[in-house]
Amino acid sequence: MRGLAKTSREYGQMELVDIGTPEPSPTEVLIEISYAGLCGSDAGIYAFKSAFERMDLPTIIGHEYTGEVVEVGTDVTKFEVGDQVVERPIRGCGECYQCEIGNENICQNAELTGIDHHGAYAGYIAVPVSALQKVPEGVDPRHAALVEPTSICTRAVIENSRVSPGDTVLVAGPGPMGLLSAQIAEAQGGEVVVAGVEQDTAYRLPLAEKLGYPTINIEESDVAEYSTEFTDGIGYDVVFDTTGHPSGLTMAAEQARKGGQIVLVGQTGVAEMDYTPIVRAEIDLQTSYGAMYRDFDRALRLIDSGDVDHETFSDSRFSLLDADEAFEAFLAGETCKPVFDVSVLRE
Repeated sequence: MRGLAKTSREYGQMELVDIGTPEPSPTEVLIEISYAGLCGSDAGIYAFKSAFERMDLPTIIGHEYTGEVVEVGTDVTKFEVGDQVVERPIRGCGECYQCEIGNENICQNAELTGIDHHGAYAGYIAVPVSALQKVPEGVDPRHAALVEPTSICTRAVIENSRVSPGDTVLVAGPGPMGLLSAQIAEAQGGEVVVAGVEQDTAYRLPLAEKLGYPTINIEESDVAEYSTEFTDGIGYDVVFDTTGHPSGLTMAAEQARKGGQIVLVGQTGVAEMDYTPIVRAEIDLQTSYGAMYRDFDRALRLIDSGDVDHETFSDSRFSLLDADEAFEAFLAGETCKPVFDVSVLRE
């Protein structure tokens, strides 16, 4: 079969490679992949940021996907041929303290699909049944491909934030995590504003507006003045920092109300700021990472109900046969959530 692999430790360097179709073990199923999304971490692999040095190249990347079960292992009873499924790509070891207490999303020895082993930008993938969930009938496969990022934001909003009906919510960053978090926060009753920078004005902020949210370009507008008007001078009840940029936390601290909450979803690396105002304002600083079974289940329900609009959110303009175009557009902010038709790799 063919798959799109990262082949060297340099910027770009993605190639279509031929490898054998995997054979499922007794506890695995073989999945024919239908659609796969492009994640910020995939773009990080493309640019080959330091976080991905551990990869053993070449590795087929991709971890946001859906597909159909075409073969089941001899010990599998939970799934059958024809089932539409999604994978929870953070695979816990099952033995460390975090796994034992039910926090496999932060397993000490986690393996990540598309990083530590071959991923979803391929015709087929073999996956342990313990990492899979069935997709409800009626959910469009193109939308099901985005369950994984939706589940991360479901965890951030429903599990780890305090968003309640009527709360004012600022989402910093109109990328995939930002716009999904905005939709879920709205579904919880929040009044949401999405903030971005100049680069986002070409595609991502207009997309946020198309999804129904007021937006602010923080490089052109007076953020404090806008906040005063939107929150009646109180400040935002909850701020989600999804920027992945060191400046995001500083802005979040300035915009959260006293006694409010900041939820860090983006991974900013090193960030320097004065924490005294956060302490004196008793602002709750909460992190959120990955997702587990319940988060995926909630994400599937939100997609099925229409509370999360994947039809408007997803971008099907790009092909895995010319993937560089999608990665470059993503890094330039010219798209938000490319979704690939993976069947082209089986033609």
